[in-house]
Amino acid sequence: MFIVCWSPKGGSGTSVVASALALTLASSGRETLLVDTVGDLGLVLGLPPGDGDGLSDWLLAPSDVSADALSLLEVPAGERLQLLGAGNATEAAINPERTVLAAELLSRSARWVVVDAGSTGAPEPWLVQGACSVMVLRACYLGIQAALARRLAPGTSIVVVEEPGRALRLADVTAVFNGHRVVSVPWDPAVSRAVDSGLLAHRMPRSLNRLNEVLNG
Repeated sequence: MFIVCWSPKGGSGTSVVASALALTLASSGRETLLVDTVGDLGLVLGLPPGDGDGLSDWLLAPSDVSADALSLLEVPAGERLQLLGAGNATEAAINPERTVLAAELLSRSARWVVVDAGSTGAPEPWLVQGACSVMVLRACYLGIQAALARRLAPGTSIVVVEEPGRALRLADVTAVFNGHRVVSVPWDPAVSRAVDSGLLAHRMPRSLNRLNEVLNG
């Protein structure tokens, strides 16, 4: 299965959601690859900072560089979990067609693949045939408006991070995105503490267990 996590607005928690999905898959005995397009996932998983080549370097490589070179860029991130880091190349210089090629290659993997496509609001190059689109959103007016400005792919799942004090509720988001599956994850300070301390991969907060609904749908 090929899962693409993205958000129309920054600060929504896309990297944490992608990491939690990958960790859940790996802990259930499934070989999993986590793909980083932003550069945050190593830190989220508590891995030492890396400065080696990664996805972006492959995307900018000459066309005769083999597809197998992608797998050579992976690093271990836990039991049954590999990480394909973001790399060092400048994102602005990357050809979207090359990204589509990477997505097609990765989507054919026998493993489960989870992509953190970031918050550019432009995940289309990653949404190849058969991809499972997961949009991460906070229940805020600006985030919802940014999402409405896009045409969501059919079958897109929406993960809503519910924060205390917001005027908008889960029911409001569900009504706006009628026809899409909406999964609620409560805002939890334990998640921030786990990420800040590098312990998310070792002690994932129970509040993130709700993401199982994305995998079981």
